[in-house]
Amino acid sequence: MKTAEFLQSKIFYFDNPDHHDDFKRKLSYWNFRGNRIVFTNGCFDILHLGHVDYLSKAADLGDVLIVGLNSDESIHRIKGGSRPILDQTSRSMALAAFSFVTAVVLFGEDTPYELIKMIQPDILVKGGDYSTDKIVGADVVKARGGHIQTIPFVEGYSTTAIENKIRKTK
Repeated sequence: MKTAEFLQSKIFYFDNPDHHDDFKRKLSYWNFRGNRIVFTNGCFDILHLGHVDYLSKAADLGDVLIVGLNSDESIHRIKGGSRPILDQTSRSMALAAFSFVTAVVLFGEDTPYELIKMIQPDILVKGGDYSTDKIVGADVVKARGGHIQTIPFVEGYSTTAIENKIRKTK
């Protein structure tokens, strides 16, 4: 298998029935093997050191790291007309290129609640700016005895800061 094909094999579309079934089979396999499943989600627009730090720390919490990735349409609804900067194909391939990311699942809803209900992760991870009571899906994970983990951001790194810096240099 060529590298690009391998990366593409790590990407699933939650709203696509064929991908949904493929992903459920992979999920069943990971669960059968007793893997500790970690889930996080976000836009991951322009990848930067903060994302690398966050995702690598999330991966260290378990055996399988699944990243829920907001679709272009959901980011546009959430963040407004200028976002996303990079399209979902670019963002998903970049995330899949990380060796510590097991799967990337694109979803079109504004929140990953339904995806979390399907995955039933052992650990749900969000950035340090979230309190546990504000984390979507925390109720699902806690109900089955899972854990919620927040990871502090690396100071000075954000897509918005990068976007602002680019605009200032024009």
